[in-house]
Amino acid sequence: MRPTTKDLAKEAGVSLATVDRVLNGRPGVRNKTVEAVNAAIEKIGFVRNLSAANLAKGKQYRFRFMLPAHGDQFLGELRARIDEANQGLGVEGMVLSHQEVSHSDPHLIAETLSQIGPDKVDGVALMAPESPQVRDAALRLKERGVHVVHLISGKQQAGDFDFVGIDNQSAGATAARLLGRFNCRKEGKVVVIAETMNARDSLERRKGFDMVLTRDYPHLSALPSLETYGDPRRTRDVIANVLRNNADVVGVYIMSSEAKPALDALAAESDPQSLIVVAHELTSRTRDALMSGEADALIAQNPGHLVRSAVRLLRAHCDNRSVVKSQEVIRIEILIKENLSV
Repeated sequence: MRPTTKDLAKEAGVSLATVDRVLNGRPGVRNKTVEAVNAAIEKIGFVRNLSAANLAKGKQYRFRFMLPAHGDQFLGELRARIDEANQGLGVEGMVLSHQEVSHSDPHLIAETLSQIGPDKVDGVALMAPESPQVRDAALRLKERGVHVVHLISGKQQAGDFDFVGIDNQSAGATAARLLGRFNCRKEGKVVVIAETMNARDSLERRKGFDMVLTRDYPHLSALPSLETYGDPRRTRDVIANVLRNNADVVGVYIMSSEAKPALDALAAESDPQSLIVVAHELTSRTRDALMSGEADALIAQNPGHLVRSAVRLLRAHCDNRSVVKSQEVIRIEILIKENLSV
């Protein structure tokens, strides 16, 4: 059986109350006693049951998801999964919430982060375009004792913060592979649509996309990225303009997580079934696009897994413990009409 706190107290030659003070980092314990307890932990292989300890103390983990204020279906899925997790994890002392802030104003995002403190929030999952203002505000938030992870848009490699999301460069490379293989070597141009190229996920996706398309499909050329800023009218205008000025367009890559405006614009301005269209994220609109032939493939990430992974990482930081890295890998899912779940 796993050693208990009673076994630990007996091995260290101290009382249960002293063990409790040492395990919880409370003052009033001599260094010699702390060393004795730590030595006993190593000797008997004691592993603390943090869940039971937190339940006994009534500890809560207060995690907030900072999401863009704009957005439609994919962000709606994220919010639904956050609310779902909040209900399911309440018995474990988890309190999850979400707050929306304009993604187009880095100063406003920084100001919003500056108003968050450890008295009300233990951790933040931040979904925002990268900028010096946001980066510095997140670092100051961390210095105040609030843990931070980047959600969907951030650095895949280890840095100041953990990242939760797919490998965006690989996702872009996957999109290029799908477009190239589906195109059957017909020469032409590919339209690339993004909400903003200030977001790291868009930059990484574009990098991976260009790398594969240029190297393996020289008969295809990708046009400069079109930025829609999440505005449906602007989306329709820029798509109409690029199609009007490029009669040899054969494919479209929708990099943004909200594909609905671009899909609606393509349906209004062209015959999308005559184009190879690859988009991101599974929503009701992208599902309909796959079923109707408006889109050929989706590159998706599971929003429920995103939320659960962010929560696990934030909790691990709060408890000062490591995580199982393989558990937090978000897979790139490739969806076509034939493999959609009913």
